[in-house]
Amino acid sequence: RLLAIPHNGNLSNGLMFDDVTYTGKPLTRDYALRRQKWEPVYEITQMKGDGETHPSLSPTDEFADYETWDKASFGPQPKTPDMLPREYAREALKRGLAYEQKVGVNPFKFGVIGSTDSHTALSTAEEDNYFGKVTLLEPSANPVRFDEVIAGRPAPKGYQIYARQIGAAGLAAVWARENTREALWDAIARKEVFATTGTRLRVRVFGGFDYTEDDLVRSDFAKYGYEKGLPMGGDLKNAPEGKAPTFLIRALRDPDGANLDRVQIVKGWLDAEGKLQEKVYDAAWSGDRKPGQDGKLPPVGNTVNVKEASYTNAIGAPFLSAYWKDPAFDARQRAFYYVRVIEIPTPRWTTYDAKIFGVELPDDVPASIQERAYTSSIWYTP
Repeated sequence: RLLAIPHNGNLSNGLMFDDVTYTGKPLTRDYALRRQKWEPVYEITQMKGDGETHPSLSPTDEFADYETWDKASFGPQPKTPDMLPREYAREALKRGLAYEQKVGVNPFKFGVIGSTDSHTALSTAEEDNYFGKVTLLEPSANPVRFDEVIAGRPAPKGYQIYARQIGAAGLAAVWARENTREALWDAIARKEVFATTGTRLRVRVFGGFDYTEDDLVRSDFAKYGYEKGLPMGGDLKNAPEGKAPTFLIRALRDPDGANLDRVQIVKGWLDAEGKLQEKVYDAAWSGDRKPGQDGKLPPVGNTVNVKEASYTNAIGAPFLSAYWKDPAFDARQRAFYYVRVIEIPTPRWTTYDAKIFGVELPDDVPASIQERAYTSSIWYTP
């Protein structure tokens, strides 16, 4: 029994989700079946940048530009805009729908996890406990901690990515029946997994056609979720007449971390004209904020004290839940839905370093970030 988990593809220069195989052949039904079998899960976030989406691919998504690495790879070839659609998870999930319609099987039907990709044997994905990708970059006031070139070393000048741009990320989260190798493996194989950017927040989602808002407060939430629908990684098929997918979501902050800003549903679909579409919906949020005329929710605020590398949980919520029903569902169209949970702003690891070691804060990285979690999708197939 075997499965493979690829690294996030943001430095693959368009190879991760290419339209041809490594030997240049077109993607076929057989290829798609084999890729689904052997690569059920994909690493969506890690130290070398976040791989959910890119601001040029999702221009209406205000949270799209998170720890973005889009300059270079590990070779001499500079990054070009045409590579981006074949490097990011959300775009691949969308393109997978088109491939499914074309060849009958979706080659990009993957669940998601996060991982560190550290080479230190340390699990230090927290911003206030980040020990670097390699031992050379361990915490210190040495300039190498910020200034070492990590990627793009042989590329033309201006395409380099530096150690200060590494993200303190990420973690793989698994919904398993028990803490055994067998149960963990089975959960990964069925895609009942989610990713975080280093925080230990928890999120659970179920999708079906018969949930109601009252189901959110059930004492047997998980048991009922499995009985009446599917968990993350599942497949909804053939919607009953007049019904749309409904989702039950619960999110709980990291017990030692930051409150939650909001819970979002990211939907991608293949429309009647064969065009790929996406939309981000705010499903639940903290406080009494109201969406504006543009449909956007006001920012949650920012309590980060950059000089002291601190924040408070005076804003946000420790727990958020949501019942969400697709308001624009078309039973004839292929679609996927995944949940994204956003935390309130907290200091980035470089801000902690500046405070602890008395070094200057770099001006090309943010002083604060909003960490997040991404769940595996629930797909709909007509």
